[in-house]
Amino acid sequence: MDIYVGNLAYKSTDEDLRALFSQYGEVTSARVVVDRASGRSKGFGFVEMPNREEAQKAIDAINGNDFQGRALRVNESQPKPREERRGGFRPRGDRPPRKDREDRW
Repeated sequence: MDIYVGNLAYKSTDEDLRALFSQYGEVTSARVVVDRASGRSKGFGFVEMPNREEAQKAIDAINGNDFQGRALRVNESQPKPREERRGGFRPRGDRPPRKDREDRW
């Protein structure tokens, strides 16, 4: 089960998350999401636990409890909704000619 962990302290590390959740069962992976530009934590992360029952026990035990001075928000992660991305490039042939200009040639 993939678990979302929110309201993490900015000093929290992957190992901190792994240690916290491993008290409740096997942890496959634990990662704190960091900003690419600054390298600083974004204040949330994800933990993956293979056993659903152990994962649910961890969620129930940790959600709302204090960890490194912050009350954690813990729940099963939801898939990120896919947004239609519109790029800035469109070939000239795909749009009608502009009405405010005359042909130059």
